[in-house]
Amino acid sequence: MISEYFNIFLNGYSGYAMYLLHEITNPSWHNYFYWLIGVSLFFFILEVVIPWRKKQDIFRQDFWLDVFYMFFNFFLFSLIIYNAASDVVVHFFNDTIKYVSGGFDLQAVNPLRTLPFWAVLLVGFVVRDFVQWWVHRLLHRVPWLWNYHKVHHSVQEMGFAAHLRYHWMENVVYRTMEYIPLALLGIGLYDFFVIHIFTLAWGHYNHSNISISGKVSGGILGGLIGIIVSQGLLDVSIITDPTAMTTFIIVICALLVGMMIIGPFMKVLFNNPEMHIWHHAHDLPVDNKYGANFGLTLAIWDYLFGTAYIPHDGRDIRLGFPQVEKFPTNFIDQNLYGFGGNKN
Repeated sequence: MISEYFNIFLNGYSGYAMYLLHEITNPSWHNYFYWLIGVSLFFFILEVVIPWRKKQDIFRQDFWLDVFYMFFNFFLFSLIIYNAASDVVVHFFNDTIKYVSGGFDLQAVNPLRTLPFWAVLLVGFVVRDFVQWWVHRLLHRVPWLWNYHKVHHSVQEMGFAAHLRYHWMENVVYRTMEYIPLALLGIGLYDFFVIHIFTLAWGHYNHSNISISGKVSGGILGGLIGIIVSQGLLDVSIITDPTAMTTFIIVICALLVGMMIIGPFMKVLFNNPEMHIWHHAHDLPVDNKYGANFGLTLAIWDYLFGTAYIPHDGRDIRLGFPQVEKFPTNFIDQNLYGFGGNKN
């Protein structure tokens, strides 16, 4: 049995060198590598054109270190693991349930299999974000996990690339905890790809040096929904083979609906730079000594569980944690941090 799982794991990685070469040499809409570059360039341009902290340098402190972290954590570590590990988790849990229940096949009767693609993505996204919210709280609450999470909080000037500056052990913690419910739900690699790209973009937004109103972000979200609906993507379609003018009208109407109806609630539903900056505050509130605003993409969990904290405009607050100035400043030492006696 163990050898079977080991073979499943190895098969998940088979041909990875060719896969990596293919990702770099073949740009496409299903390519992680270029999605990361495209999303990052988009927010970099926004930080240049409409910066929130106008006195902050474009190439802020540790900018290039964070750029390296982006590729290491998003591409080389996090996404590579999902394909192999998810196969193992799916087989292990399904086999365990079959053994305990006397033959019940969870994957065969999974209710998500009967839902349209957009519903599968929505359920997977909400479940994953909820699990990540609780894991994020653990990273702040458990001392040995906090020592790993300090790498992310060592950022002292905020920008989009800070999103993926974190200790490699966080990948182990997050992925281990989120694989279980996602595997049980039957969320596959392509489903994870779509969810991950959306959360990548929103994570970049949360950490970026920009500030936009809820109406603007609501309009952008509405416009994206309009494109999905007009083109029949994600199994959502109201018109067959729409003309360019029909598509334009649908997108504009969806954009306006997003601005007027979704807009007023955007900063309660979704995380944003004005909220997330307080998560990185050097000085924590007395009644929230372990931190606040733990949401990764959705903000509703913090409002529901009483951990939301936005006392005022936090544009210029000090970032980091006590004695952050003594924290390692290079990639190797930061990723060895937490193992042994090098804890502040």
